[in-house]
Amino acid sequence: MGAALPLGEPAPADGLLPPQAAVGAADRAFGVYVHVPFCRVRCGYCDFNTYTSDELRGARQADYASQAIDEIRMSRRVLEASDVVARPAETVFFGGGTPTLLPAHDLVAMLGAIRDEIGLADGAEVTTEANPDSVTPESLAALAAAGFTRVSFGMQSAVPHVLAALDRTHDPERVPQVVAWARDSGLDVSIDLIYGTPGESLDDWRRSLEHAIAQQPDHLSAYALIVEEGTKLARQIRRGELAEPSDDLEADMYELADELLAAGGYDWYEVSNWSRGARHRSRHNLGYWRGDDWWGVGPGAHSHVGGVRWWNAKHPSAYAERLASGVSPAVGREVLDAATRETERVLLATRIHEGLEIASMQAGGRQAVAGLIADGLVDAKAALSGVLTLTRRGRLLADAVVRRLLDGEPVG
Repeated sequence: MGAALPLGEPAPADGLLPPQAAVGAADRAFGVYVHVPFCRVRCGYCDFNTYTSDELRGARQADYASQAIDEIRMSRRVLEASDVVARPAETVFFGGGTPTLLPAHDLVAMLGAIRDEIGLADGAEVTTEANPDSVTPESLAALAAAGFTRVSFGMQSAVPHVLAALDRTHDPERVPQVVAWARDSGLDVSIDLIYGTPGESLDDWRRSLEHAIAQQPDHLSAYALIVEEGTKLARQIRRGELAEPSDDLEADMYELADELLAAGGYDWYEVSNWSRGARHRSRHNLGYWRGDDWWGVGPGAHSHVGGVRWWNAKHPSAYAERLASGVSPAVGREVLDAATRETERVLLATRIHEGLEIASMQAGGRQAVAGLIADGLVDAKAALSGVLTLTRRGRLLADAVVRRLLDGEPVG
């Protein structure tokens, strides 16, 4: 299930990386992403590479931890053989799917393998995603004792009819309980929200924001709903059963989120992410936006080292078969050229509050800055100090700003 894998050249069976991957590796941070592709039910909007029990076709959740550990061990061998300097993981992120559908001891075992094979830096950030109905006080305590430092709860909404439209099954009133359990275990807490669901009003969204802020999480993410082709939600909209999300309403919702979160003591540091001060920013996600290196473990997981990007077999059965035969689970890869890397650098760096050094841009991009300031899309004070940082309006039009910086296209 999920979106198709990108086009690219076949990855070698031994997984070895081209020389480009090793260049400058010592200067880049390294992280590990572990994809746990299991869900109890499939949400109608979801296009991720996830599987319910009746979609596994021979794969078993009980076998997954040992398979992921096999890939973790392989990652060390591949990086060593490719002459990529060894670096301990500064961040680890278990995503999915619902990682906490696995027993806590499986997640602990995978983290242990990362610690043994790759190493964990002092003060490493270790996060797992979780649904509010997939944890207990005991499971959270076990994760914290093993070295997990954060849990990210997929709350999505506090409004029952919005959760129903998303096919989310948890009770929103459970969120305060699981946040308290996480706090008692010593874990930092992040809450994820989605806005723009068909039938969701601005008042509904305000209610969800206020409910989330009342839990006083360390970090909060708010993502606009994207209607992906092939999902149940897309079919419902196409049949006229649900209304397509409104761009204007979503813009109003984003502005409301930024206002309420700022009033609640949260600073934006990426277009869709806010935290209580810099200490609580997601260092793992910042690694993506800064173009650092990471190894993605699991079915369909993507990795990136030094401008080399690769991706694993999608289905858990195919992933397991490759590992069992001693073959790398990677099925495709691409080596990014200089122009593509520059485009991605601009695209990603403009999304974060620390911004993009204006002097590092191509001449056309530098010339576009004055116009972007005049249009209220770029912060003038930051630009005077040499950094391009988006205003709130600029965040709403971030993709258009990037096109202007790269191509000189006007922003609508």
